[in-house]
Amino acid sequence: MNLFRSTAVVLALTTGFLALPVMANGSGPSNQSGDPAYDVQAPPAWAMMGDLIVARPLLIAATIIGAGAFVISLPFTAAGGNVGEAGKALVVDPGREAFVRCLGCTESGYKRPEQQ
Repeated sequence: MNLFRSTAVVLALTTGFLALPVMANGSGPSNQSGDPAYDVQAPPAWAMMGDLIVARPLLIAATIIGAGAFVISLPFTAAGGNVGEAGKALVVDPGREAFVRCLGCTESGYKRPEQQ
C-alpha cells in the first residue's frame, strides 16, 4: 500500500509541475505560446453575420468602384508617378478587407512572423 501512495504522489506532483508553464503564461484569449503567428481571433456569431450580410457586400462594391476609379485616374496618377499608391488605396486595400480577412475578424490578413 505504501508503494501505491508514493506512486500516486509522484504522479500528482509531476502532473502539477508540468502544468505550471501553462498556468504561468496567463489567461490570454487564445495565444498561449506568445508567438504572433498563432494569434487567432474568435469573433462571436453576431459579428460574423453582420460581416457576411453588411460589410462584405459593401467591401466588394468598394473594390469594384475603386477599380473603375483607378482605371479612370490612371493617366493622372501615371503622370504624377504614384500609380502604386493609387492602386493600393483604391483596389488592393478594399479587396484585402473583403477577401482575406476572416469572417467577423477586425484585422485582415494572416499573422506571419517577421522576416529577418
